[in-house]
Amino acid sequence: MPSDLDTLLDMGFDKERAELAVKKSGGLQGALQWLEDNQDTPLDEIKAADAAKKAEEDEDEDETKAQIAALESGGEARSLICNDCGKRFRNQDLASYHASKTDHTDFSESTEEIAPLTEEEKKAKLEELRQRLVAKKAAQSVQDKEEHKRNEKIRQKATKETQDLKEELARKEQIKEAARKRQEKLEDVEAKKRIKAKIEADKAERRRKAEEAKAAREGRAVEAAVPVAAPAAAPRPKANHSEARLRLQTDSGNIMKTLPADTTLFELAQQLQSETGKEVTSFTTTFPRHTFQGSVDMSKTLKEAGLVPSSVLIVK
Repeated sequence: MPSDLDTLLDMGFDKERAELAVKKSGGLQGALQWLEDNQDTPLDEIKAADAAKKAEEDEDEDETKAQIAALESGGEARSLICNDCGKRFRNQDLASYHASKTDHTDFSESTEEIAPLTEEEKKAKLEELRQRLVAKKAAQSVQDKEEHKRNEKIRQKATKETQDLKEELARKEQIKEAARKRQEKLEDVEAKKRIKAKIEADKAERRRKAEEAKAAREGRAVEAAVPVAAPAAAPRPKANHSEARLRLQTDSGNIMKTLPADTTLFELAQQLQSETGKEVTSFTTTFPRHTFQGSVDMSKTLKEAGLVPSSVLIVK
């Protein structure tokens, strides 16, 4: 079975945008919805937004780690000032971190000394920062688990919907194929009728010419044959049966059923299978003997199969 990404590519979506949709949604249905919601948003803009969000999260965590490193280093307290923005820093580590995030490069030592933290304050600050990191990781873990569950549900639902869609398409194709074959048979019957009529006309023409030749040899005139039209038979009223009474001969005994005329043989087979627990592969009429089997025959209705108004079927 093709993956969700392969399915999206077969549908004509751009590969990079399709990969991003599957990653964000976790399934085919969610990916299609995401693609529809973001179809007017440029791909560069989507990537930039994702990068900015990740950078903001990383920045918060990096800053916390930088503060922990500064407190654990136990170095001598120094006061530095950023001449670009005026922000003061207690030590070189914090100033370096600020420079890496802002691209500020103009720093100088400040005459105002920032009082160093006491040992108690340092321990309290370290504990606070470590707890902040632990809480952030725990929250991220819970979020990841919830997202995984949500994506798994989306994937399962999308897989079922895709399978149902494929089965429905296959069933419609079988019905169309059966209708096409029935039409071909009708056209063959009409063609044979035209050929037979042409043969009869040729025979009549040859008889007429033979009569004319015989009359010429005998020196008599040929009487023109006046075709006598046979009286048109009164049209027989066509019965409009809406139900079929069936006697079904199974291995376990006879079953009587009365069904709508538009019930298909496939539907009849499904009913019998649910009642007897045995798979039905064919139906055979007793007289004239004819076997219905395969997808083409099974797609016929009881009326199309000539089983209306009543019939006896051998079930196999």
